Amino acid sequence: MGVGRNLISVHPEELRFQFELEKQSCCDLKLVNNTEHHVAFKVKTTSPKKYFVRPNTGVIQAWDSCVITVTLQAQREHPPDMHCKDKFLLQSTIVPPNIDVDEIPPDAFNKDAQKTIEECKLKVVYIYPGQENSGDDVSFMKGSKQSPDAESARAVQRLKEERDAVLQQTKLLQHELERLKRLSRRTSDPGFTFTFVLFVGLIGALVGFILNLALSAPPTE
Repeated sequence: MGVGRNLISVHPEELRFQFELEKQSCCDLKLVNNTEHHVAFKVKTTSPKKYFVRPNTGVIQAWDSCVITVTLQAQREHPPDMHCKDKFLLQSTIVPPNIDVDEIPPDAFNKDAQKTIEECKLKVVYIYPGQENSGDDVSFMKGSKQSPDAESARAVQRLKEERDAVLQQTKLLQHELERLKRLSRRTSDPGFTFTFVLFVGLIGALVGFILNLALSAPPTE
């Protein structure tokens, strides 16, 4: 059972990232609304410069769910003993029906006597590539020698991870594009419209390039 048993449940209960130097790593979290109300959520982290969260704010309809993707930015050095002290905080609160994410008030997650704000803390775990199904933390042994077969397997795994990371970034770009489309329908500013069209064109070209790159990598088994 996931963390948080009131407004929102979170699955899995922690963020597990395959850690490799100079490479991004992604982790998906499924948020489930356990109520008959619309519930807004917001994700915070103690290390905002290290992680990219999309969407970091949203609204989940009654008994519905959504998936957020957390991306660990490429790091230049290993943490001591592969131990990560970073934490994530998921806040949730009930909001009026049919409210859109862009309509959430800035103070929606401020604690006061008139509304209930639930909080769920999530820890971060770094693991070796290929060890995503292991329930134990893996300590990092720098400079250890591996057999040619092991090195080949790791090379294939890295290609798969790069392809998966590209696909995740494509999903994030598509989400931002949908948000901008909704925003464009609410404004009649010609300058905004021109900027939006230009941005959509750039995003479309970038998505096409990313998809071509992703499809050139070997398929994930």
